[in-house]
Amino acid sequence: MAQQAFENVVEDFEFLEDWEDRYRLVIEMGRDMDPLDDALKVPATKVDGCASQVWLHSRIEDGSFHFEGDSDAMIVRGLIAVLHRLYNGLPVTEVPGVDAKAELGRLGLNDHLSAQRSNGLRAMIERIRTEAAAAS
Repeated sequence: MAQQAFENVVEDFEFLEDWEDRYRLVIEMGRDMDPLDDALKVPATKVDGCASQVWLHSRIEDGSFHFEGDSDAMIVRGLIAVLHRLYNGLPVTEVPGVDAKAELGRLGLNDHLSAQRSNGLRAMIERIRTEAAAAS
Protein backbone atom coordinates (compact mmCIF):
# COMPACT_ATOMS: atom_id res chain seq x y z
CA MET A 1 0.00 0.00 0.00
CA ALA A 2 1.57 3.24 -1.12
CA GLN A 3 1.59 6.23 1.15
CA GLN A 4 -0.72 9.19 0.67
CA ALA A 5 2.20 11.43 -0.34
CA PHE A 6 2.94 9.05 -3.21
CA GLU A 7 -0.75 8.76 -4.11
CA ASN A 8 -0.75 12.56 -4.49
CA VAL A 9 2.09 12.25 -7.01
CA VAL A 10 0.10 9.61 -8.92
CA GLU A 11 -2.90 11.96 -9.01
CA ASP A 12 -0.74 14.86 -10.20
CA PHE A 13 0.72 12.67 -12.96
CA GLU A 14 -2.76 11.60 -14.06
CA PHE A 15 -3.80 15.25 -14.23
CA LEU A 16 -0.74 16.20 -16.33
CA GLU A 17 -0.99 14.43 -19.65
CA ASP A 18 2.10 15.93 -21.26
CA TRP A 19 5.45 14.33 -20.38
CA GLU A 20 7.20 17.72 -20.47
CA ASP A 21 4.86 18.84 -17.67
CA ARG A 22 5.46 15.63 -15.74
CA TYR A 23 9.23 16.09 -15.99
CA ARG A 24 8.80 19.66 -14.81
CA LEU A 25 6.80 18.40 -11.82
CA VAL A 26 9.51 15.86 -10.91
CA ILE A 27 12.20 18.56 -11.17
CA GLU A 28 10.07 20.93 -9.09
CA MET A 29 9.68 18.25 -6.42
CA GLY A 30 13.45 17.93 -6.34
CA ARG A 31 13.89 21.68 -6.06
CA ASP A 32 11.48 21.80 -3.13
CA MET A 33 13.47 19.18 -1.20
CA ASP A 34 15.87 20.36 1.48
CA PRO A 35 19.46 19.89 0.35
CA LEU A 36 21.45 17.13 2.03
CA ASP A 37 23.97 18.45 4.52
CA ASP A 38 27.43 18.47 2.90
CA ALA A 39 28.76 16.52 5.91
CA LEU A 40 26.53 13.61 4.78
CA LYS A 41 27.87 13.63 1.21
CA VAL A 42 30.50 11.02 1.94
CA PRO A 43 31.51 7.74 0.26
CA ALA A 44 29.31 5.74 2.69
CA THR A 45 26.15 7.55 1.53
CA LYS A 46 27.07 7.70 -2.18
CA VAL A 47 24.98 5.42 -4.38
CA ASP A 48 26.98 3.44 -6.91
CA GLY A 49 25.41 2.69 -10.27
CA CYS A 50 24.15 6.21 -10.92
CA ALA A 51 25.51 8.28 -13.79
CA SER A 52 25.20 11.44 -11.69
CA GLN A 53 26.34 11.97 -8.11
CA VAL A 54 23.71 10.61 -5.69
CA TRP A 55 23.76 10.42 -1.91
CA LEU A 56 21.13 8.79 0.31
CA HIS A 57 21.24 8.99 4.10
CA SER A 58 18.74 6.90 6.04
CA ARG A 59 17.80 6.72 9.68
CA ILE A 60 15.27 4.82 11.75
CA GLU A 61 13.07 6.73 14.19
CA ASP A 62 10.56 4.90 16.38
CA GLY A 63 10.59 1.94 14.00
CA SER A 64 9.92 4.13 10.95
CA PHE A 65 12.24 4.45 7.97
CA HIS A 66 13.35 7.96 7.02
CA PHE A 67 15.84 9.10 4.46
CA GLU A 68 17.04 12.19 2.73
CA GLY A 69 19.04 12.45 -0.42
CA ASP A 70 20.62 14.71 -2.94
CA SER A 71 22.05 14.69 -6.44
CA ASP A 72 23.92 17.04 -8.72
CA ALA A 73 21.35 16.36 -11.47
CA MET A 74 17.94 18.07 -11.20
CA ILE A 75 15.90 15.20 -12.65
CA VAL A 76 17.64 12.70 -10.35
CA ARG A 77 17.01 14.98 -7.39
CA GLY A 78 13.35 14.88 -8.42
CA LEU A 79 13.42 11.08 -8.58
CA ILE A 80 14.81 11.06 -5.03
CA ALA A 81 11.82 13.24 -4.05
CA VAL A 82 9.46 10.68 -5.64
CA LEU A 83 11.15 7.84 -3.74
CA HIS A 84 10.95 9.93 -0.58
CA ARG A 85 7.17 10.09 -0.99
CA LEU A 86 7.05 6.35 -1.57
CA TYR A 87 9.20 5.21 1.37
CA ASN A 88 9.68 7.94 3.96
CA GLY A 89 7.89 7.28 7.24
CA LEU A 90 6.96 3.67 6.49
CA PRO A 91 7.52 1.12 9.26
CA VAL A 92 11.04 -0.13 8.56
CA THR A 93 9.75 -3.71 8.28
CA GLU A 94 7.43 -2.71 5.39
CA VAL A 95 10.06 -1.01 3.23
CA PRO A 96 11.48 -4.19 1.63
CA GLY A 97 7.95 -5.29 0.71
CA VAL A 98 7.15 -2.19 -1.35
CA ASP A 99 6.98 -3.11 -5.03
CA ALA A 100 8.75 0.03 -6.21
CA LYS A 101 8.78 -1.08 -9.84
CA ALA A 102 4.99 -1.49 -9.84
CA GLU A 103 4.40 1.74 -7.91
CA LEU A 104 6.70 3.78 -10.16
CA GLY A 105 5.12 2.01 -13.13
CA ARG A 106 1.88 3.73 -12.18
CA LEU A 107 3.67 6.99 -13.03
CA GLY A 108 4.86 5.62 -16.38
CA LEU A 109 8.41 6.56 -15.47
CA ASN A 110 9.83 3.27 -16.75
CA ASP A 111 8.93 4.23 -20.31
CA HIS A 112 10.31 7.76 -20.12
CA LEU A 113 13.68 7.45 -18.40
CA SER A 114 16.93 6.76 -20.20
CA ALA A 115 18.58 3.39 -19.53
CA GLN A 116 21.19 5.14 -17.38
CA ARG A 117 18.54 6.91 -15.28
CA SER A 118 16.56 3.68 -14.92
CA ASN A 119 19.70 1.89 -13.69
CA GLY A 120 20.37 4.72 -11.25
CA LEU A 121 16.79 4.60 -9.99
CA ARG A 122 17.12 0.84 -9.44
CA ALA A 123 20.38 1.43 -7.55
CA MET A 124 18.67 3.99 -5.28
CA ILE A 125 15.76 1.62 -4.58
CA GLU A 126 18.19 -1.22 -3.85
CA ARG A 127 20.10 1.00 -1.40
CA ILE A 128 16.85 1.96 0.39
CA ARG A 129 15.72 -1.67 0.62
CA THR A 130 19.13 -2.88 1.82
CA GLU A 131 19.41 -0.23 4.52
CA ALA A 132 15.87 -0.87 5.73
CA ALA A 133 16.44 -4.63 5.80
CA ALA A 134 19.69 -4.17 7.75
CA ALA A 135 17.90 -1.96 10.29
CA SER A 136 14.91 -4.23 10.86
